[in-house]
Amino acid sequence: MSAGVQTIIYPVKDKDRAKALFTALLGVEPYADQPYYVGFKAEGQDVGLDPNGHAQGLTGPVPFWHVTDLRERLAALLAAGAEVVQDVRDVGNGRLIASVKDPDGNLIGLLQDPAA
Repeated sequence: MSAGVQTIIYPVKDKDRAKALFTALLGVEPYADQPYYVGFKAEGQDVGLDPNGHAQGLTGPVPFWHVTDLRERLAALLAAGAEVVQDVRDVGNGRLIASVKDPDGNLIGLLQDPAA
């Protein structure tokens, strides 16, 4: 089951420049500002900046679909012809992410928050 696209992650090469640009664009300060990730919340949308994204195979912005069972959704996407870009990994506090590309090369992210 999916709760829709609620997070978009941008791979960035210069975290500080990207942070300044997105602060100006969104009109809010980041809620998370770490060497490995900068996160913003604006109008119900999460926007993340990942300075390691390019090294992990992200070639542009990735919409992350929030799902209740990431491994199940990932298996369904792979069965339907998707290819893994980032395998399942815990990015902290039990939050799981993975990304795939469809047969046309479009990136699709999956995100599962830990059960409440």
